[in-house]
Amino acid sequence: MPRAKGDHEARRLEVSEAVWRVLATRGFGGLTLRAVATELGATTGLLTHYFPTKNDLLEHALDLLEQRTDSRARRTSGTGLAAVRNALLDILPLTPEATDSNRIWVSSWDTALADPALRADYAGKYARSRDRLRDAVATAQELGELPPGDPARVAAGALSFALGLVVQALLDPPAFPPDRQVELLDDYVAALAP
Repeated sequence: MPRAKGDHEARRLEVSEAVWRVLATRGFGGLTLRAVATELGATTGLLTHYFPTKNDLLEHALDLLEQRTDSRARRTSGTGLAAVRNALLDILPLTPEATDSNRIWVSSWDTALADPALRADYAGKYARSRDRLRDAVATAQELGELPPGDPARVAAGALSFALGLVVQALLDPPAFPPDRQVELLDDYVAALAP
């Protein structure tokens, strides 16, 4: 008896969850059909039904990462300096879910560096992040919460700080637990103010 369409979609969701768990524990470097099959408790043959090649699996993983990043809850309260702080807090690995997402995101950088099209896509994503942050910085400057200057430069520095903190927190979690990350971020934001 053929499987119903709902069964196929449910199985695809299970496969996507297994891909996510492999990414969270092993990163893109450990993403293989065998690893996902093991995580799923299935055969690699079943996975090839969904992903005939490793490249298909990789593309799905990147799509999954983007979907989860785009749908992630964000702090929306505040304007000006509060909005800058909230945008930077949203980047940090402060929860288990955010830690998994950041671990996956950072592990995908190697893949992006090796693929010119993906590298350009990532550069565009970071440019859009800087633009959003620039707008919050400009508002903070208009409100007198930040000194005058080039808001794009301040945004680039702030995003660089946050991404550097992400890497340190992922590589040395005991030295950078969530409360310390928030303290360091608050120190950084305070140093921006006049």
